[in-house]
Amino acid sequence: MSQPERRLRILFLSQYFPPEIGAPQIRMYELAKRLHDAGDQVTVVTAFPNYPTGVFQDGYRRGFAMEEDMDGVRVLRRRHYATPNSGFFRRIANWLSFVVVSLTALRKVGPVDVIFVQSPPLTLGLAVLAFSRLKRAPFVFNVSDIWPESAVQLGILRNRSAIWLAERLERHIYKRAARVTIPTPGILERLVSRGVPRDKLFLITNGVDVDVYQPRAPDADLARGLGLDGHKIFLYAGTHGLSQGLDVILEAAKRTRDPDILYVLAGEGADKDALVAKAKAENIGNVRFLPNQPKETMPRFLSLGYAAVIPLKPLDVFRSALPSKMFESMAIGQPIVGSFWGEAATLVESAGCGIVTPPGDPAALEEAVEALAADPDRARSMGSKGREYVVEHFNRAKIAVQLRELLLECARPAG
Repeated sequence: MSQPERRLRILFLSQYFPPEIGAPQIRMYELAKRLHDAGDQVTVVTAFPNYPTGVFQDGYRRGFAMEEDMDGVRVLRRRHYATPNSGFFRRIANWLSFVVVSLTALRKVGPVDVIFVQSPPLTLGLAVLAFSRLKRAPFVFNVSDIWPESAVQLGILRNRSAIWLAERLERHIYKRAARVTIPTPGILERLVSRGVPRDKLFLITNGVDVDVYQPRAPDADLARGLGLDGHKIFLYAGTHGLSQGLDVILEAAKRTRDPDILYVLAGEGADKDALVAKAKAENIGNVRFLPNQPKETMPRFLSLGYAAVIPLKPLDVFRSALPSKMFESMAIGQPIVGSFWGEAATLVESAGCGIVTPPGDPAALEEAVEALAADPDRARSMGSKGREYVVEHFNRAKIAVQLRELLLECARPAG
């Protein structure tokens, strides 16, 4: 008689989690929920939601500790030092404060078979080292962006001593981790080139819930309520931060002559105030800024876009990046105008789901936007190809199965 499949007690450790909006938050929630649905016991240790504004959301403004049930997933929250996503020293204080307060959940967590950690921030590695030792549970370290390399290239981290300390911490965490998961082959090769054993690395791509994100007609009432009706919307929805280089959209908008085209930037982040100020100062009238949209309305909101505009800064580290917002746009059958290079560009070209322009080139971006706006048949064809490609290669249901198999392999022995 075959043995019944083992049910795991899994701890997710992530500073960011819904109801915050963002790629890491959504990814961690959906993976946790799918593991719970598969029969595992999942506990999440996270912060009171405040990202990226630094203001605690309604319902989370009192007390130090909170426990929630989110669709069967047990969520333990701790209050930490909250700050907007800007200013290096305030970010460090924000990250380190969560490391400290997360440890107060150790007793509440209960027994653990395996830990899954979301990074960045890299400092969360300090917390997982303590959790792993005290819970006697191995951990899998998920690297969405390579830190401190990304921080150095973005100009956030310049102090040589701080860089040295961060690199030492990075190497130690990789050494102690049972496995290190990465989202792209490019990041895998970068880590191999820096001495991380290839057999320790495991590819877990970003993805999307293709049942939630499906093609649909634009919601006329939603468009009217947001003042977006009557336009061909070229939409960016996501963090307005240092990595994205959203200024290229404003510069492209200044060059755009088609009066039907409206660029919409929805979200929050460190660069938003400067972007809004520039649009106002330079009288860029074909750009509209909107706040973060609720997670439950995102599929309807994204469907208002004629196409997605997705830029990244022209930095070498982003050659191996695959922005998760690409997959949501592809899933709803929306073409992409990308201002990036590397793996993201290769994916869009392989799928035939959009137009790629060099990162940081507003003239090329404007030309691509105008060309796509003038050819609806081409836009529809690209959208259909994107949907087909993402269902085949980036379905989060399949990704969750891969993750569970890895966690099962890494978990401490039963009994």
